[in-house]
Amino acid sequence: MKRGHVPTAGLAPLYLKLYDDLLPQLRAGFDGFIRQIGEALEGLGIAVVRAPVCCVASELAAAVAKIEAAGADCLVTLHLAYSPSLEAIDVLCRTRLGLVLLDTTMDTEFGVDVAPERIMYNHGVHGVMDLACMLRRRKREFDIVAGHYAAAGVMERTADLVRANYAAGAWPGSRVLRVGEVFAGMGDFAVAEETLAAKLGIHVSGVDMETLDAAIGEVSDEAVTGEVGEDRGRFVCELPAEAHWRSAKVGLGLRQMMEMGGYDGLSVNFQAFNRSDRPANTMPFLEISKAMGRGIGYGGEGDVLTASLVGALACAFGAVTFTEVFCADWAGENLFLSHMGEISPAVAGDRPRIIAKPLFSGGSLDPAILTCAVKPGPAALVNLAPGADDSFSLIVAPVEVLAEGAGLASAMRDTIRAWVRPRMKVGPFLEAYAQAGGTHHSALVIGERAKAVAVFGRRCGLKVVELPQE
Repeated sequence: MKRGHVPTAGLAPLYLKLYDDLLPQLRAGFDGFIRQIGEALEGLGIAVVRAPVCCVASELAAAVAKIEAAGADCLVTLHLAYSPSLEAIDVLCRTRLGLVLLDTTMDTEFGVDVAPERIMYNHGVHGVMDLACMLRRRKREFDIVAGHYAAAGVMERTADLVRANYAAGAWPGSRVLRVGEVFAGMGDFAVAEETLAAKLGIHVSGVDMETLDAAIGEVSDEAVTGEVGEDRGRFVCELPAEAHWRSAKVGLGLRQMMEMGGYDGLSVNFQAFNRSDRPANTMPFLEISKAMGRGIGYGGEGDVLTASLVGALACAFGAVTFTEVFCADWAGENLFLSHMGEISPAVAGDRPRIIAKPLFSGGSLDPAILTCAVKPGPAALVNLAPGADDSFSLIVAPVEVLAEGAGLASAMRDTIRAWVRPRMKVGPFLEAYAQAGGTHHSALVIGERAKAVAVFGRRCGLKVVELPQE
C-alpha cells in the first residue's frame, strides 16, 4: 500500500481549438476559474497536478503522460467550453487512470437577464455530454460530478472520488499482520491466504505470542512514560495507572512489530491473550484503536480480510473504524454497532475516554480500552463479502449515525457503541444484507461517502451491492 502518498488528481482543462483560432483573447478569461478549481481540491486535502489547457488529442496525450508520471490516482476533466469528444476519447481510453468528469461552469446563474457574452464562458455542459456518450459507447468507466463548484458538496464529492481511486490503487499489495490464530468456527470471513494474495493482492503474516513477547521486552520505560503522557493529553483517562502502563507497554511492542514489518493492517484474536504471567499480559485494545486512528486497518478475531479493507478506506477517507452489527432495534428501526474494545478515535464525536475493563474470557490482566460516541451524521456501512468460486462483493449502505442524547444508560458509556439508521427498514435491510452474503465484520466510514466507496469497489473489480438498491 502506498502510504505517505497524498491522494492526487490530474486536472485537465479541455477547450475548443476553433475558439483559439478565431478569438485568441478569450482563453485568458478562464485562468482564474481553473485556478479556483485546483485550489478547491487542494483545500480538501487533494494534491493537484495541473495540465495546460488541451484543445487537440496531441495536447491531451502529453498532459495525461505528465499526470501519469507524477503518480496521480485519477484524471479530473474540466470543460471550459465545448470540446469535441473525438479529440479526447482515444487518450482517455488508453490511460489506466480513474476518470472523473467535473461538469461545472464559471457562473452560478444563467437566467433570462444574462449578458450574451457570458455564453462563451459557460457552455462546457454539452461538451461533457458529448464525451460522456462516447465513453459509454467505448465501455470506458468514468464518474461524474455535476453542479456549480462553489455549491455545497460539489467539490467535496469530487475530492472523495479522487480518494476512492487512491484507495483502489493502494489496496493491492496490502500487508496484514495476524497475531494469534483465527477464531475457530468463524467461517464468513475465512479465506485462504493464497486466495487473498491471488485475487486481492493481500499478503498475510502470522506471528505467535512469543514473538509479541519479545517485541514488548524491547520497549523502554521511557517510551511507555511518553506514550502515557500523550494519551493524557489526547484522551480523558479514567483508569488505574498500572492498567494504563501495562496496556501502553504491550501496545508499543505491537506497534514496533507493525512498523518494522511495514504492515498496513492488523488482526488480533483476543483468545490468544489468556495469561497474566508473560509480557503480552493484556489484550492491546488501546493500541489497536490508536492504530486505526493512524490509518492502519483492523479486523477482529483473525479477520485479515476486513483488516485490509479498513486500512484501504482509512488511508483514503481518514475517519474509518472496524465494527460489527450487534443488535437490531426493531422498534426504532436502528442498528446497534459495537465490538469488544476497538474503535478508531478518528470517528469520535467527542473526546474519547480510556478506561480499564475486564476481558470476559479471562486469563489476562484487565485491558485498557478507548471508548467514545461516534460523530452523528451521515456515514457508510461497508462490508467485504467472500462469495462462491473465490469471488468478492462490496456491500455499501448509507446510514445515519444517531446522536446518543440524554437517554444513554450510564453503563453504556463504557461500551464501544453507535446506533445507526439505514435508509430502509431494519428488517428488509437485514434480509438484503444476508442475501448479498455480508459477513458480521464491517467498516464504518464517516461522512456522505457511500457513492465514493462504491466507486472504490468498482475500481477494484468487485461486484458492488448498494443498499438500498436503486
